[in-house]
Amino acid sequence: MNFMHTLNSAWHDRNSLLCVGLDPDPERFPAHLKNRADAIFEFCRAIVDSTADLVCCFKPQIAYFAARRAEDQLEALIEHIHSRHPATPVILDAKRGDIGSTAEQYAIEAFERFRADAITVNPYLGRDSIDPYLAYPDKGVILLCRTSNPGGSDLQFLEVGGEKLYERVARMVSEEWNSSGQCALVVGATFPGEIARVRALTGEMPLLVPGIGAQGGDVEATVRAGCTSRSNGLMINSSRAILYAGSGEDYADAARDAAQATRDAINRYR
Repeated sequence: MNFMHTLNSAWHDRNSLLCVGLDPDPERFPAHLKNRADAIFEFCRAIVDSTADLVCCFKPQIAYFAARRAEDQLEALIEHIHSRHPATPVILDAKRGDIGSTAEQYAIEAFERFRADAITVNPYLGRDSIDPYLAYPDKGVILLCRTSNPGGSDLQFLEVGGEKLYERVARMVSEEWNSSGQCALVVGATFPGEIARVRALTGEMPLLVPGIGAQGGDVEATVRAGCTSRSNGLMINSSRAILYAGSGEDYADAARDAAQATRDAINRYR
């Protein structure tokens, strides 16, 4: 599966810029799942099956699986998505960032063990720390640029040679690192002005945009700031607002309703 080709097809065929983040917290699961050994897989599987036709991608966050020794359930979940919903790419949200030899192992973990279609990575260690991911030309490499957390400004707004650090990252990735066309950037919905700035610097490069829903990002401002000339180019992520829209046995139906409402809200401004 080529991540960028599949993502473009999902944008077009499903008329959706919605990415559903899979951040499973067993403390918030419906009561009927809480004693199951495979509760994390089953919770996420039901969400995936109920929303797959509404999204452009899924984004499991590895920490929610690893903290509960559920990496095997993450592997099973990604395999399920690939077999049941093969037109839906999977982004492993891992935010890896380490020296080249260690990055090689992280790339094997993401792309060969978990078989993810894309991964989020941290560009702070520079180009040689990113090369191991770029060595998989069919995979997406999504680099942190302007994050949605308040503390992101501590470093990302520092002046570097007449521009802010996040602007330097955006330019460097789009002009120097993206020779194979497999890169994207993370820009938080809580900063629509910076989304517009990154879009101006990077042209049509895809942007993964967390921060709507529970984090309070504005959907209209996000879409108007970040859409490309083709009215796509965004993976707008919502996690908790969709995953926990319901708390009973019908939680997957509630998640579908929330996902559809979010997708439709996004599409109103495209």
